[in-house]
Amino acid sequence: MMEKPVITIEYCPKCGWLLRASYMAAELLTTFTDELGGAMLRPSETGGTFCIYLGEERIIDRRVDGFPDIAALKRLVRNKVAPGKPLG
Repeated sequence: MMEKPVITIEYCPKCGWLLRASYMAAELLTTFTDELGGAMLRPSETGGTFCIYLGEERIIDRRVDGFPDIAALKRLVRNKVAPGKPLG
């Protein structure tokens, strides 16, 4: 049996991004209950960091991509873990 991927959200605590990271983690876990193995929040040691990883793959870097819209983030994750799953 293949292990389900885990979402990791690395955020800058000095920037006050914990709430944003928590919200995104909760939304992803609610939408992908059967497809994800969990979500982890990791405070960054580097200021200004907000990155989202799916397993080992970085899928969002705020410095490159900006903050993702939750619908766009769900589409991105869906395309990787459950292609064809309707998002509503």
